[in-house]
Amino acid sequence: MLSIIIPVYNEEENIAILCEKLVASLDPLQRPYEVVFVNDGSRDTTGLALERACADDPRIKAVHFSRNFGQTAAMMAGIRYASGEIIIPMDGDLQNDPADIAKLLAKLDEGYDVVSGWRQDRKDHALRRNLPSRIANRLISTISGVRLHDYGCSLKAYRKEVVKGVKLYGEMHRFIPIYASWEGGRVAEVPVTHHPRLHGASKYGVDRVVKVVLDLIVVQFLARYANRPIYVFGTFGIAAIVLGILAGVWAVYLKYFEHTTFIQTPLPLLVVMLTVTGGMSILMGLLAEIIMRTYYESQGKAVYLVKSTTNLGPDPS
Repeated sequence: MLSIIIPVYNEEENIAILCEKLVASLDPLQRPYEVVFVNDGSRDTTGLALERACADDPRIKAVHFSRNFGQTAAMMAGIRYASGEIIIPMDGDLQNDPADIAKLLAKLDEGYDVVSGWRQDRKDHALRRNLPSRIANRLISTISGVRLHDYGCSLKAYRKEVVKGVKLYGEMHRFIPIYASWEGGRVAEVPVTHHPRLHGASKYGVDRVVKVVLDLIVVQFLARYANRPIYVFGTFGIAAIVLGILAGVWAVYLKYFEHTTFIQTPLPLLVVMLTVTGGMSILMGLLAEIIMRTYYESQGKAVYLVKSTTNLGPDPS
């Protein structure tokens, strides 16, 4: 079964048209499907438009948020309520083409776990949207090691087992292919159609790039050091202490060989600041280690992920 996940915010004029396009594209596939709209606290009549669509077709479903929580939260809610084995998120502004869902499924059937859409001919403002997006995509690909041309394209296809355990916040929905790749999933990319926006206003701006970069830092930290946070805090702490020692040695050298007293240089203050900062960082790392162990041991969570077993019974835990 297919589950189409569509977060929407103030898209009242697009709901009916999008539903018609979805039905026209999905019915010929001859596969059972559902369309799960997540109304992210819209302030217009989007909620009413969704209720009308649900009344007309039981395969169309809606989740209504009490207020605006953001696209990532809406995406996670849609995944939680989805009942299909294949999850296909897309935008609700008619810029993604439902006809491209068949392309994603065909690629998925080749054995991939994630298929990401690539808007080769993107119909957005060249400087305000396209340029920052290209910069962000190259940065994300370089840092994560997962090479995709278009992380920002919402139209993707996932096998449900890839995304069911993923917890995302901020603007991290675009990083699901990275999570899947790090856990051994196969990721592919296919070109998709991108239409210009006809109704409503874009919810994205240049400030989104800054948020994406910050979220990427969090993703990298969690991927590399979530199980051993002392490596980050401890490394920084030791480096600060070493710099403090070097500053102290320099201050002593200036005093006895250059006849510069301690009060004539900021080095003694720098020694104190670096030493205290280093000590606090190491202590924070130890505290983070205690928290991490409490998290795993209290919930019985394993620090590994089993893909499959042979001739074995269920997980002994």
